[in-house]
Amino acid sequence: MRIYEGSPRQDWEEVLRSVGAYLDDRGMRGVVFIETDNGFIIQGTSVASSTGTGESMGQSSRETLTLHDDDVSKFMDEAIARRGSGTDPAPPRHYESQLRVIGRYLDEQHPRDIFFFELDGAYIARVSVAGQSGLKQELIEFTREDVADMLAKAPELRRGPTPAEPA
Repeated sequence: MRIYEGSPRQDWEEVLRSVGAYLDDRGMRGVVFIETDNGFIIQGTSVASSTGTGESMGQSSRETLTLHDDDVSKFMDEAIARRGSGTDPAPPRHYESQLRVIGRYLDEQHPRDIFFFELDGAYIARVSVAGQSGLKQELIEFTREDVADMLAKAPELRRGPTPAEPA
């Protein structure tokens, strides 16, 4: 996707939030997320519920999705329209909220490319960032507690800084 290389969409927070909402709609869990030059490849497990005789049963299957820049743009436009119309479901769901706060963190790092995977609400990300000696790879771990802490701080960050009170 190369979000910081001339793309009009230069906001990981909104990109990952919108893709997260799409993954929530598909019922995916345990995702692996790879950035490509023109989008993302996402693999995860989806659980489809079915009703058997007497008990509700579900069947899981591994899915691999290829999302192109145009798909992501569409998800973002739809999400912004939903939020603007007041019909967006509240509160944000699993990946929509978790990937949004991870995206906010990534916006501060300006990575060249990303790869991450999730396991039970914890994430490991590998990012490429520009340094004085060229690109370098960094590993970032977001524990469940880290993600919960970022989610708790998110409303305060959206409000922005408060003006200093007079002495």
